[in-house]
Amino acid sequence: MFDPVIAPSGTLLGLLQRGRGDGTLHALAAPRAEALAALNHCVLDDPRHDWQVENRSLYYARLYLDLHGGLDEIEAHLFDAEDHLDTEESRTGLALAVLGHLASYGRQDALLLLRRYAATGVNWAWALDELALRDDDAGLRALALPVLARFPADAEGDAELARTVRDAFEPRPWRLWAEDGRETVGARVRAAQEQGSFDRWQRQMRPAGPRPGWSVKAVLDWAQEGYERGAVLYGPAARCLTAVAGPEDRPEILAAARYGAAGARGAALHHLAESRDPAVLDLVEAAADGDSREVADAAVAAYRRMCGDDAVARARAWIRRTDALGTAAAEVLACRGTAQDATLVLGALRDTVRSAGPDAPELACLVDGTGRLDVACAAPVLRHVYRETTSSQLRGRVARALAATDPTFATGFAVECLWDCEETTREVAAQHAETGDVRVAERLRRLAADPAEEVEVQTAVRNRIGPDLQV
Repeated sequence: MFDPVIAPSGTLLGLLQRGRGDGTLHALAAPRAEALAALNHCVLDDPRHDWQVENRSLYYARLYLDLHGGLDEIEAHLFDAEDHLDTEESRTGLALAVLGHLASYGRQDALLLLRRYAATGVNWAWALDELALRDDDAGLRALALPVLARFPADAEGDAELARTVRDAFEPRPWRLWAEDGRETVGARVRAAQEQGSFDRWQRQMRPAGPRPGWSVKAVLDWAQEGYERGAVLYGPAARCLTAVAGPEDRPEILAAARYGAAGARGAALHHLAESRDPAVLDLVEAAADGDSREVADAAVAAYRRMCGDDAVARARAWIRRTDALGTAAAEVLACRGTAQDATLVLGALRDTVRSAGPDAPELACLVDGTGRLDVACAAPVLRHVYRETTSSQLRGRVARALAATDPTFATGFAVECLWDCEETTREVAAQHAETGDVRVAERLRRLAADPAEEVEVQTAVRNRIGPDLQV
């Protein structure tokens, strides 16, 4: 999947693509045709960099309701010939999720589209999951034959059906179909359920990993073998070393951490980091300065797992490095540093925004750190990240940091955050937004009464303005 093209943050499309609360507010004030065009663009061309983490579906569904938007363009997108050429879930997943929310709000046209797509579309399993949460038993039972027809009645088809039933995210349709009296439906689904249960039992019984009685050398060899197969076993191998190693094995583990092959060296470094061995920080630094990128990455990953005062003290020296170890040191100070580290964390935040932009993955810890350390002078750069980042997850973290550092947050960004696409961001807004603003009071009432709203958000609303809220 290619990275989406995101419009500038000052445009209606850019705001909606980011899932910002201001996107909804601007859309409601814009000409309806323009707003619907931007909304359809977002739903049909998913703007998220990580669709498995970032939320948009409820945000867009609510805007369809507010704009009284039709579903013709979503229908054309779902049933386009491209559906059979591009089978990635990301092509239709957002549209199906939006339809699911609209169905829960009582939009019958959305429910009918989901039923039709579940019967004929490539991404049928996603549509079926949406229906499992919203449709009635009769609607789901009607889908049994078209869904089961996707699996040929032969050994290969039955095996694929068993895997599908076993891994189904929402089991309700399969349970209903298992009760069907028809041989081609009920008996077949029950057989698939039994085979799926047997497969799970086999996987649980299948031995994997170290055995009792393994030596330090055997664990290190196992870690190296995994590395050569492309599997990263540093964490599991470190835990195994903790179980099998005694004080007499320390020289062997130190030697592996200093001179071993990449997989064994990474496992040894992780073990020494978890056990807070006094030699590990020097070994991490040596590995980071070495020629092997793989070993350096393993050393940095091991260091990130350390939480002692010695790791924090070394971070103050390493934060000026311009490599991955310097980045990790900044994250350690952001997560575990004290008030004396506020300036260092702020400097790392500014440098990261300047060099890598407002979407840099490293910003997450640094943003959290400015809030945790109450770095008041970080507010200007935090506001910049809030406006420009395309990640709604990062924007939510920025909102929490601004709530701690920016005295204008309650009357500024907190207001628009009540319409944000992320429920955690709406929760922060419900806790801090100035209720004297008429928009805030009305929005809080709507969130409290909305059955689709998350429980945590509604709890924050009621805690803020009391149980006698008029809805």
